[in-house]
Amino acid sequence: MPEIKDVLSEKKIFAILEKTERPTQGRILAILKKALEKKGLDLEELGFLLNTKDAKLIGKMFQTAGRIKKEIYGERLVFFAPLYISSFCVNDCEYCGFHRRNPAPRRKLSLKEIEAEVIILENKGHKRLLMEFGEHSVKNPIDYVVDAIKTIYNTKSDKGEIRRVNVNIAATTVENYRKLKAAGIGTYQLFQETYHQETYKKLHNGPKADYERQLFAHNRAFEAGIDDVGLGVLFGLYDYKFEVLAMVSHAQYLDKKFGVGPHTFSVPRWQPTETANWPQPPYPVSENELLKIIAILRMAAPYTGMIISTRERAEIRAKAFKIGISQTSAGSRTSPGAYNKDGEISQFSIQDHRNLDQVLESALKQNLLPSFCTACYRQGRTGKAFMDLAKPGNIQDFCRPNAILTFQEYLDDYASGPVKKSGAKIINKYLKEITNFKIRKETRERLKRIKKGERDIYF
Repeated sequence: MPEIKDVLSEKKIFAILEKTERPTQGRILAILKKALEKKGLDLEELGFLLNTKDAKLIGKMFQTAGRIKKEIYGERLVFFAPLYISSFCVNDCEYCGFHRRNPAPRRKLSLKEIEAEVIILENKGHKRLLMEFGEHSVKNPIDYVVDAIKTIYNTKSDKGEIRRVNVNIAATTVENYRKLKAAGIGTYQLFQETYHQETYKKLHNGPKADYERQLFAHNRAFEAGIDDVGLGVLFGLYDYKFEVLAMVSHAQYLDKKFGVGPHTFSVPRWQPTETANWPQPPYPVSENELLKIIAILRMAAPYTGMIISTRERAEIRAKAFKIGISQTSAGSRTSPGAYNKDGEISQFSIQDHRNLDQVLESALKQNLLPSFCTACYRQGRTGKAFMDLAKPGNIQDFCRPNAILTFQEYLDDYASGPVKKSGAKIINKYLKEITNFKIRKETRERLKRIKKGERDIYF
């Protein structure tokens, strides 16, 4: 059986942070040069970066991370929406609006209500969803989760459909993960919230208080055949420097044990929520520190997708897109049923209230290429197959053409006038940058088919 020490050592992390407390300019520049090789960095090197306070050197970090992001993931930015299914929860987590002590009414969506929410999201142009549940074995059993996944995939609206369902549910058993796999799950996301054991114990009450159950959930998912998993930390619960090193250590452990690192890192910061009586989190993380975290994680694991949510302001999200983020939510709601009407209880507060089209318009001004692609899952490019393409940067051979094709669908079916105009220019720009002549020619042909009404064409 694996042990915590196999994944991370708190003693080692603290020793690294102490050893790297006073980084020199020469040391930082050498680390940044190594980072450009796109093979990742070790924990000590990351310690030096985390302890850097010099604004000019941090600026160089942003430049380096941005270059790595562009070389691995290119200009594309993948969009999705969260879909909250049930706010019933047996846990009492101090930072979460769904915690057990919250007296607000709870809601669990029926399959018909799920269908109604999905139709609304499809009619906005979304193709990917992230399902979210509170932990409650009676109200939210695994069979209900599976039925919700099937309902989402089976719900079609005019030209709209959801092509990939990612899932964030509480740590569970191998048998239950097998059921998720059979239902067609995309990525399984589960955040440790904080890797610091004492803090974890203090902030959790209920089944989730089991640190090891949480930490080794991804192992059980791999055992069940789910080969795309996502890690995350809720920044603000403990010292961000410790959390970054711990999460990277966890990623390195998964890569070594299973030959597959995490498909995604998520970087949420604590935001105010109902009945969580904190005027601020225990270890506040500023917006600039969040950007530094994103840049360092991009250098630490170049192959890993990175997600930022609508917890952050539009201006910060725009900066994050340039230095490391490859996936983002847009037009989000954080309570069950909230796309159809106001929800009764939210998990956390949102800072970016723009709808999907408005976020796309902003991204286009940054010369980013919006993507709604889900091709890798249906072509079997997951787990090790994905990593073998992503690590050397070859995933772009598929990603750029598929992003162009799915964005053209959005332009034809859902876009506002300004987005249609700007989007056409962006598509033309990146069509020219497809280096393989045969793929570029075929992409042009497929674009013609999309404009004639065909959908879901991909490489």
